Amino acid sequence: MRKIILLGLAFGLLQGSNPANSDAGSAARVESAAAAESSLASISIENPSLFEREDQPVYLTLNALGVKTGALEDGARTILVQDKQGVVPSQLIDSDGDGINDQLLISVDLKAAQTRKLTLTLVPAADSAVAFEKRTQAELSIKQGGEWQGKTYVGGDFVNVQSLTPPPQYTDHSYYIRYEGPGIESDRIAYRFYLDWRNGFDIFAKVRRGLALQNIGQDGYESYHHLSDWGMDVLKVGQSLGMGGYGYWDGKAALRVSDVDRRTARIINNGAIFSSLTIDYDGWNIADQKVDLQAHFSMTAGSPLVHTRLHLSKTLPNLVVGLVKHDNTEVIRGDLDITGQAWSYIATFGQQSLNNDDLGMFLLFKKEDLQQATEDDHSQVAVLDLNGGTDIDYYFGALWSAEPEPVTDVAGLRAFLENEVEKLTLAPRISLKTTLSQSQKTAPMTSKQALDWAVRVADSEMQRRGDSLAYGGFDQLRGRVSDWNYTTGLLMHALDDVGQATGKAKYSDYARKTIDSFLTDDGVIRGYDESEYNIDQINSGKMLVRYYQRTGGEKYKAAAAALAHQLENHPRTSEGAFWHKKRYPGQLWMDGVYMGMPFLAGYAVSLGTPEQLKEAVHEFEITRAHLRDPKTGLYFHAWDEKKQQNWADPETGLSHYVWGRGMGWFAMALVDVLDFIPEDQEELRRPLLAMVSELADTLRRYQDESGVWYQIVDMPEKEGNYLEASGSSMFVYFLADALNHGYLPETYRPVALKGFQGLVNEFINVAADQKVSVTNICEVAGLGFGRDGSYRYYMSEPVIDNDPKGLGPFVMAAIKVSQLLQSN
Repeated sequence: MRKIILLGLAFGLLQGSNPANSDAGSAARVESAAAAESSLASISIENPSLFEREDQPVYLTLNALGVKTGALEDGARTILVQDKQGVVPSQLIDSDGDGINDQLLISVDLKAAQTRKLTLTLVPAADSAVAFEKRTQAELSIKQGGEWQGKTYVGGDFVNVQSLTPPPQYTDHSYYIRYEGPGIESDRIAYRFYLDWRNGFDIFAKVRRGLALQNIGQDGYESYHHLSDWGMDVLKVGQSLGMGGYGYWDGKAALRVSDVDRRTARIINNGAIFSSLTIDYDGWNIADQKVDLQAHFSMTAGSPLVHTRLHLSKTLPNLVVGLVKHDNTEVIRGDLDITGQAWSYIATFGQQSLNNDDLGMFLLFKKEDLQQATEDDHSQVAVLDLNGGTDIDYYFGALWSAEPEPVTDVAGLRAFLENEVEKLTLAPRISLKTTLSQSQKTAPMTSKQALDWAVRVADSEMQRRGDSLAYGGFDQLRGRVSDWNYTTGLLMHALDDVGQATGKAKYSDYARKTIDSFLTDDGVIRGYDESEYNIDQINSGKMLVRYYQRTGGEKYKAAAAALAHQLENHPRTSEGAFWHKKRYPGQLWMDGVYMGMPFLAGYAVSLGTPEQLKEAVHEFEITRAHLRDPKTGLYFHAWDEKKQQNWADPETGLSHYVWGRGMGWFAMALVDVLDFIPEDQEELRRPLLAMVSELADTLRRYQDESGVWYQIVDMPEKEGNYLEASGSSMFVYFLADALNHGYLPETYRPVALKGFQGLVNEFINVAADQKVSVTNICEVAGLGFGRDGSYRYYMSEPVIDNDPKGLGPFVMAAIKVSQLLQSN
């Protein structure tokens, strides 16, 4: 385990091969005069798993913590992390290699389902310090004092350096770089990277915990191939990708990153609990073009995994990663019947070490990134899809049967990997409260303040996004080319609402410009395909109706008519409810009610027929009849009329859990559709108004004391469940809008206001650059195609910041609450 070392000296950037050394970010320093300390943040970290997580890494950007870029670079102050038991290991790190620390890494031990509460304090780094046992290392060592004789370096001594671009004559076995390239390690295992045409990755496995790289190869290039007191080089790389190496798949074989103009290796972090390095390949000649590639490798204390991030100067059809193939080994594949964002693996196990004993090697990747798992003559490979982008990340690692606490068989390796992919898929639940953010939340909530939160979030998002969501852009959050989809329409709806509420044209102009980018002059929607019969594609059509009402533009009318035509022909259940998608036959989802019905109602009033308005109301009636639990008043996520899906109850056809955002979509749709139904059409309004009343009562009963709601609404105590921003924002929008229209009595005003204050308290973070984020948003949730509707599934989808499905409804809720507070 870890040790804490008390030092009576200031720390600087330490270099060289001594593992006791660390860089400026690897120690948390404590100034003896406590009066100089200042509170930075408090954080709650929950383990969502039913097994212990040792050395769980938690990454926080300094900007999110309220620390300005470069503010800690002079070494005068640092961040101390503590809980009731004492100091918790942490390290300032440079995540992007620009030479400036921009993140804080915390390494925390978590028992099964445990929550730990930590405090973060800014302290001067003066006369005393707390340092942590050095458990990671990255190094690069070359000979100096000798001379080149052809392609061989003769004489000299090894000296550690921070960066290296090998000279043109350098090649394999030049005896210039110690162990032939940069190395990285944790206290469990070490790896080296050949900095030459082979571009192979190798393993230095250890017989004891601790750091070893500083001693390996000091006596030459032979000794580490034999078992010593630290361990040995255990892998024969040959012509393969080695241990987790990368290249390009030409359809038949993995092509290594061999033909390049120049390679440059740099040590980025060399700290106690986190170390990293990069290799830049300039001018990689591949696929009939030249591409620049940067690889970023990092390791954390206690883990055998290397996190590898690859960045290209331009996209390629794929990148391939792999493991060397050996005879007499078993190939192990992880589950691929999972959600796209979940992690899986390929591994090999058997007598494949140079010590003639068992070795397990593995690759971990997101299911959505995998094009295919295959092999060539030399490697087991995973072909990864860049999805039109330039970035991909994955992990590789190894376990040796001679290491302490070894994995000795396939079952043990599989058990280890199942835990690792769960740790990557189910990230720790984080609740962060910074001093900067909290200082801006103390005033009583007023109409002006509520609107100001909407404006600040809108301004921040427009700055973050730029024009990336327009046609032809690249959506960094989704990791794909921007297209006509419901999230863009939702966000533009919210921004246009800000423009209408403030009278400032920049918000509405931004929204209209984005929507317009998807339309041709004659109203054809770029990238839209009716034949998919995907009801999600309808949501952005609300903006078309809005713009037609506002401008009379014929292109908006034509584009809206195309979406209405889809609904006219859209497949339906036997009672007339719209299927969620053509590929989801017979399925009614809560999400789809919002995606389609507000558009259909708005279109009916502006451009369509009364029958379409009746269809919209009928959708709510069918949804209530099948998805509402009469005992609780809660709605399940989806219903399969055919009762055949693996997520559906075989007797009722219902999914098994109450997903917050699913109910949120339905709640928003209720009040939005009521906006379009004329007051004199009481027969159509009556069932919706009844649903508003009963849903409001249900939401009041399940509202958390914080004011917001859980991801799985009725299971607040279940491990991994968390307070979730998107569903909570939708519920507040629904309550405030219903109050504004008189659909609910004034007794619900405190419920709505408590909800909005909860949104601000729990989910709003003000960063050092003054940008405002909406946090703790479930990125996505669906059913089928690897999504089995289990509790674990709903916990497994990523929890992120500033997803439009949470940010948009927050902005819209803030505007509705501002209007509600005006009525005081």
